[in-house]
Amino acid sequence: MNNIPTPHIECSDPTQIATTVLMPGDPLRAKFLAENYLENVIQFNAVRGMLGFTGSYQGKRVSVMGSGMGIPSALIYYHELFAFYDVGVIIRIGTCGGFQPFLDLGDLVIAAAACTDSSILDGLFGKIKFCPTPDFDLLMEAVNCAKRKGIPVQVGTALSGDEFYGHEPKEVMDNIKKFGVLAAEMESAGLYFKARELGKRALGMFTVSDTPEKKASSLDRQTAYRNMMEIALEIAVE
Repeated sequence: MNNIPTPHIECSDPTQIATTVLMPGDPLRAKFLAENYLENVIQFNAVRGMLGFTGSYQGKRVSVMGSGMGIPSALIYYHELFAFYDVGVIIRIGTCGGFQPFLDLGDLVIAAAACTDSSILDGLFGKIKFCPTPDFDLLMEAVNCAKRKGIPVQVGTALSGDEFYGHEPKEVMDNIKKFGVLAAEMESAGLYFKARELGKRALGMFTVSDTPEKKASSLDRQTAYRNMMEIALEIAVE
């Protein structure tokens, strides 16, 4: 395949990357997952420290790779994996800030849609405010898997922001909460858009790491979100 290795993924053998790639923003979370859940692990990427690994989980091949923070960074990897390595499924396993008062640290959120203030959609749909969505079957599989495991899960709209430290007016934030947006994160709208563009499958699920009153530690952000990781591993498509 003439397009590989790509500028940001050094893998020259496409068979080293599985059909499904789990993608946290943090490459150290990818390393943690590979070391604690996968067998027969190989590392297929380390360019710019964006670690990528492939191994087996309960007999099926799964890859995991960091994406970096924000849509501009993540879109590079989403595009190269989908377009050049023929990956069929990307499942984002990230953290989020909870907007709604019923969300607490460690709660699981799955994005049934992802609105965004990013410019990636500007001009593509005229006056229409396109809101990208995930693959429905993946969404249902994740929800059903959580129920089987007895893991509480909230499903709804996520806000994929371009800024970690946002400057939205109070009125805007009040409306976001009033209309039921569950949480803030930074990548899923880009993932859903790219998957729809290229005819691939995608899902974003997050663990609440912040609320207005509480914040998780940096170590928790890397290692503590096992419920989310295990659901993603179980629904991975071989």
